[in-house]
Amino acid sequence: MTGPLVFALICVAGGAGSALRLLVDGVVKGRLGASYPWGTTVINVTGSFGLGLLTGAAAHAGLPHDLLLILGGGLMGGYTTFSTASLETVRLAQAGRLGAALANGVGMLLACVAAAGLGIALGGLL
Repeated sequence: MTGPLVFALICVAGGAGSALRLLVDGVVKGRLGASYPWGTTVINVTGSFGLGLLTGAAAHAGLPHDLLLILGGGLMGGYTTFSTASLETVRLAQAGRLGAALANGVGMLLACVAAAGLGIALGGLL
């Protein structure tokens, strides 16, 4: 693929990832409520797993680099949201919910790293 086409597809995939994030967040909030940012947690953990899976598959099965850029950088980049997670952690702390803020900040980081590692391992089996 040409550079401009790859760029355009990354942009489209990023938009799709953002729309998917909005959908998943709404579903999770509808089921679990909005008192804790479970939607962002689910999004970032599943996104970390997805990117790990893509990366593992790329390394093992020779997934084309352009496809990895489009799906990894575009789709997963648009889907996940570090900035929202950071903001929600600060808001929890400002509300005096220090335990929830710590769980959100540190817990999500640990869960995301574990999910990415699992994704890489499973992607390597594809």
